[in-house]
Amino acid sequence: MGKYKRRILLAVDGSDQAFEAVRYTSQLFPPNRLEVVLFHVMSKIPESFWDIEKNPKFRHQLAPVAAWATQQQAAMQEFMEKSRQLFVEQGFPEEAVSIKSQERQVGIARDIAHEAQKEYDLVVVGRWGVSKLKDLVWGSIANKLVGHLIHIPLCVVGGAPEAGKILVALDTSEEAMATVDYLGTMVDASDWGITLFHVIRDLYFVLPESGEILQDIEGAVETFLEQAVGRLEKAGLRPDQISTKTVSGVASRAKAIVEEAKDSGCGTIVVGRRGLSRVEEFFIGRVSKKVMQLAQEMAVWVVS
Repeated sequence: MGKYKRRILLAVDGSDQAFEAVRYTSQLFPPNRLEVVLFHVMSKIPESFWDIEKNPKFRHQLAPVAAWATQQQAAMQEFMEKSRQLFVEQGFPEEAVSIKSQERQVGIARDIAHEAQKEYDLVVVGRWGVSKLKDLVWGSIANKLVGHLIHIPLCVVGGAPEAGKILVALDTSEEAMATVDYLGTMVDASDWGITLFHVIRDLYFVLPESGEILQDIEGAVETFLEQAVGRLEKAGLRPDQISTKTVSGVASRAKAIVEEAKDSGCGTIVVGRRGLSRVEEFFIGRVSKKVMQLAQEMAVWVVS
């Protein structure tokens, strides 16, 4: 069992989905293994507002803005305290959960990414924000963070996922094995069940005479998965916590991953940022991006 505490940046905005991210995170690890920073970026009121506010002629027109700002600040403080209390009720020491708020500097996603550079093991954020409709139309903070957090693992929480079972989607790349190693350091003291899952696409349409090739691929995958299981056991997980599964002949790897997670009751999917095709897309691989789009009611970890 590893000894160091995991440090998590939990970015929240006061929404119901943000609180689901809080609930999910509170169930991730044993209370003595986690330090959490509840982080909020406040919308900045322009300095010109305060200049105009001093003028009695306009004061009555600006009073509603000031009242709104005060109300929002109070509501956010209440949300933070409620979130902190949830961790305490789960057995976390009070000193293990801290609250940090700051005014918006560059942009919400960029400000979160900047804070994330301060030695965090994972960044957690809700899939939707306060305005779900706005996020659907313009793209959520979560989607922006996928692009900004190139070297830091990100967990995007959608819906109300359970935290007990994880599906780890793997190819046979070095990056995939690095994902396994990272997961081992994060869940080594937990009782989570982990399924290592590999998808072999349908080769027939590309290579009609693909029987022998498929056998070779399946052999390589089996060897890789055995090595991955060994890494997790070495990290401290019990053999009965780990299972492996391979499926073949599917048209869409991302769809197969999400369907397997649903069918097996996994509330969490772990994917690597890039796999075998490293130049396919710099910020996030095609399969990982599609999984993120499809798994809207789950927690998806994108591991660099």
